[in-house]
Amino acid sequence: MTDLNEFENNAEEIHLPNTIDYLDIEKQYRQLMFMHEAAIEQVTAKLNILKGEFQFSNDRNPISSICSRIKSKESIIDKMQKKGLPFTISALLENIKDIAGIRVICPFIEDVYFVARMLVKQPDIEVLEVKDYIREPKDNGYRSLHLIVSDRVNFSNVSRGVTVEIQIRTIAMDFWASTEHQLRYKKETNFTKEAHDKLKYCAELMAEADREIQNLAGDFDLNQW
Repeated sequence: MTDLNEFENNAEEIHLPNTIDYLDIEKQYRQLMFMHEAAIEQVTAKLNILKGEFQFSNDRNPISSICSRIKSKESIIDKMQKKGLPFTISALLENIKDIAGIRVICPFIEDVYFVARMLVKQPDIEVLEVKDYIREPKDNGYRSLHLIVSDRVNFSNVSRGVTVEIQIRTIAMDFWASTEHQLRYKKETNFTKEAHDKLKYCAELMAEADREIQNLAGDFDLNQW
């Protein structure tokens, strides 16, 4: 496993709340993580405000749950190695867009797109990239709506745009994704093509169930936003 100190080679200046030319690479990394933690708190707060508004203004809530995470140092290094990137802070900022991650779980498919629309209407949210794996699933059957956004975070002396990845999916999609991850990455187990095919088949079954439930929601007029 490559140590974080390898980032020190050819490290370049990065934009952070304070001047950091004199900081060592470990401090730069910690400050970078702080920036992304701040962005997670801010975007999560926006989502929780929407969730609270929906709770009091409607018969039901399109947001079931919200969770977040900061990508671990080991995961970041592993991803940079796979991409063949130099171990510098600037390469990290330019190429790794999911350091900060938020996952939003919704009851119905239409809720996914409704919540996404409400979030990106926020004046300090800038949409950088959209990957719709619901309409175009991954080869393994994975489904989710991914948004890469930049959120404007105000620090003591400067305002910075910080990148956050937001995954929005249904309860069924999340159940499949969580189960698939546990099976695929179970230690000391070879993930066979047969297992891949079975999981993809399960993904199709759950997608069909999602569509049927969405139709049922329409019959009960639950999609009135």
